[in-house]
Amino acid sequence: MHILIADSGSTKCDWQLLDASGKELAEFHTMGFNPYFHTAELVEEVMGQNPDVQRIAGDITHVFFYGAGSSSAELCAIIQDGLQRVFKTAEVVVDHDLVGAAYSTYDGRPGITCIIGTGSNSCHFDGEVVYEEVPALAYILGDEASGSWHGKKLLAAKLYHHLPAEVEADFDKTYGFSKSDIIDKVYRESDPNVFLASFMTFIGKHKEQPLFQAWLKRGFEAFVDIHVKCFSKWNEEPVHFIGSVAYHFQEELKAVCAE
Repeated sequence: MHILIADSGSTKCDWQLLDASGKELAEFHTMGFNPYFHTAELVEEVMGQNPDVQRIAGDITHVFFYGAGSSSAELCAIIQDGLQRVFKTAEVVVDHDLVGAAYSTYDGRPGITCIIGTGSNSCHFDGEVVYEEVPALAYILGDEASGSWHGKKLLAAKLYHHLPAEVEADFDKTYGFSKSDIIDKVYRESDPNVFLASFMTFIGKHKEQPLFQAWLKRGFEAFVDIHVKCFSKWNEEPVHFIGSVAYHFQEELKAVCAE
């Protein structure tokens, strides 16, 4: 028996191959799969062409996929369909990334688990039930403090010429995007949330800028107010954070949480 476990955000997906005893045999990475933006056909195409997958597909008996956007039976079915086409004889289970996050951070005590990466979300887990107090509204209406949230701010500031001169010059040197390029990628091309979130690397490079520090503080404050304080015992139970933005900007996040 071989088990494949996936932890997928909207940008990337980490895969681990385990044997029946739970021993890790291999790991690999693919693009992230989010059913809001991706089809079963795309999942099948990307996975079917991956050499790591090709080597093991016939040996897999169980696939457990925890992914961003897989928040309803209809959405989970999109990812499940794509994976089932590749792992034809395996049992494929698809669930929300919050469920995987809750399992991974659970330490025996009820607590709140938060994801801040390309998008953002939170849940409460008591060891048995994972539940959300407020919904995730994705990158247009929500995703407070996430990569896509900050990316929107950066691009707007760039196009309005509100960035410090040296930062705007470095942006132009790094990316070379025209206004038309940015508009096309945000409004016309696929995966705009991933495009927006990709600028967290640039923000990290210049994170000591007062403007960026203000955004980080404002974003984390909004996230805590909306996605943490919504739980009745938020100040009594442990609060766990995972995700690329939470990790790489943990100093700023910890400062907000300490207030």
